Amino acid sequence: MNTILTGDRPTGRLHLGHYVGSLKTRVEMQADPTNKLYVMIADVQALTDNAKTPEKVSSNILEVALDYLAVGLDPAKTTLFIQSQIPQIAELTMFYLNLVSVARVRRNPTVKTEIEQKNFGEGVPTGFFIYPVSQAADITAFKANLVPVGEDQKPMLEQTQEIVHSFNSTYSDVLVQPKGVFPPKGMGRLPGIDGNGKMSKSLGNGIYLSDTADVVQKK
Repeated sequence: MNTILTGDRPTGRLHLGHYVGSLKTRVEMQADPTNKLYVMIADVQALTDNAKTPEKVSSNILEVALDYLAVGLDPAKTTLFIQSQIPQIAELTMFYLNLVSVARVRRNPTVKTEIEQKNFGEGVPTGFFIYPVSQAADITAFKANLVPVGEDQKPMLEQTQEIVHSFNSTYSDVLVQPKGVFPPKGMGRLPGIDGNGKMSKSLGNGIYLSDTADVVQKK
């Protein structure tokens, strides 16, 4: 029996890039009766860089849920949930923060790249800075042993593995050590309709799952 956790930030509607990159795989995973699949709408994580525009997050929670249903995620087989509705995740995050140094978080290459991309400078929100620790809480709260991630999220998974090892060594061997499920080698990301390297919600260059036929044709 495998326990799998994955999810999306509700900062916009999901597009074909999401379907090719992860949604299709999730539907396939839920078809296996030996898999226990949890899919999270990560509204708390989305607020780490949208705290001043919370409506951007709240208005997209339902949209993301509808996109999940549209592609075939079945609530009878897959547990769909909203991150903020599980307070234990926030509690675990607080405990884990005591096991991780500022220097370790600062070394995370994905966080460093995203801080540069968003031009935070010294004004980076603390919540954004430590969100890999929150992700560790997401994963371990559900005792997930498999986590589907892209190559760019590999540093996040490594952070989780370190936290699990530290917690189990310090307290008791209760947390499950997760493994990553990565896309097949050579599988590129779906390019955006504007010619950019990838389809992206933030770039607005996607064909969205909720687009009507005439909108898709125009794009």
